[in-house]
Amino acid sequence: MSRLFMFEKPLGMRDTLPELYEKKYHIRTCMAETFKRWGYQFMETPTLEYYETVGAASAIHDAQLFKLLDKEGHTLVLRPEMTTPIARVAASKLLEEDLPIRLAYCANVFRSQQREGGRPAEFEQIGIECMNEDTVAADGEVIALLISSLKKAGLGQFQISVGHAGFAQELFVQILGTNGRATALRKFLYEKNYVGYREHVNALNLSSIDKQRLLKLLQLRGGEEVMDAAADMIEQGKGKQAISELTQLWSVIKDYSVEDHVKFDFSIVSHMSYYSGILYEVYAGNVGFPIGNGGRYHLLEKFGKKASATGFAVRLDMLLEALGSVPYETDTHCIFFSQERRREAFQLAQKLREQGKKTVLQNITGVKNLDAFTKRFIDTTYLIGGRSNE
Repeated sequence: MSRLFMFEKPLGMRDTLPELYEKKYHIRTCMAETFKRWGYQFMETPTLEYYETVGAASAIHDAQLFKLLDKEGHTLVLRPEMTTPIARVAASKLLEEDLPIRLAYCANVFRSQQREGGRPAEFEQIGIECMNEDTVAADGEVIALLISSLKKAGLGQFQISVGHAGFAQELFVQILGTNGRATALRKFLYEKNYVGYREHVNALNLSSIDKQRLLKLLQLRGGEEVMDAAADMIEQGKGKQAISELTQLWSVIKDYSVEDHVKFDFSIVSHMSYYSGILYEVYAGNVGFPIGNGGRYHLLEKFGKKASATGFAVRLDMLLEALGSVPYETDTHCIFFSQERRREAFQLAQKLREQGKKTVLQNITGVKNLDAFTKRFIDTTYLIGGRSNE
């Protein structure tokens, strides 16, 4: 029976083989260095958190949480995302002076999959949080940083679709009357099920004018020209405030000169319930899902700190997919040696490593297929037998 599981992995778990690991390491390093140049400081949080704090505050559905008990009987969870743990730390230790802080992270997160369908239950996120800073300039900064870091990672063609959590919500409440009646519409939008959304709207007991307003929401996509159309759809209130913030954001985006990568989409709805303002998703070729997302949130209040924040997270597995077949080029040198030249080979390897070169030492008698093995290296040196045979 035990042999059945010899090569199997739990549902949704994956191995990362050396070549893929090196590619992931490269893009992770490129993005991390970009974050640091913008003044963001990296931090870490525990893999395990209390369910009653981080688990309950997280916007990830309860059924997707990995839960376990400690010896005292407390329910723990494997962190399902990074924003909530960082908010816990920031509220308790980092915001005592009530100043803006810029934090970054790169960590694995865990979300249980009921049916795998090719979706991993463990994946790596890299991202940033700009906390205790509630200006639209901060929203523009993190979007510009997102664009800069993706370019540094080698991604050329991508788009940031920007919306506002307050617009669609306010439109639904104005037309439907209650937040509860808007739940089904939000679900259709989050799942990008626009056919289902249209069918649901047409089945509602509403006037033809109100139905047209709900259907027109799907057409509010493009550049700054969509602002006037959005303003015509919504009555005074939070919806108008959302349009004002997006108009200010566009001005910031243009000052950063990154507007070519940004489009507005008023139909964007996040499954993260703590988003409260400007929000966005990253789309790139070869991938049918967003490779990253972010936005403005008030999660810190759940940990007793009245402060606003904004940030984003990028999934490295999806970014790798978007990059396509990135060539893997080794930069490792190999020194083959025989027993007679072993000490000399060791000294040469030490010298090369001190020069910053990756160097493998290989006893030539330990290789069965020399031709296949040498193809793994950018250069090779043979120290075999007497010096005259080198």
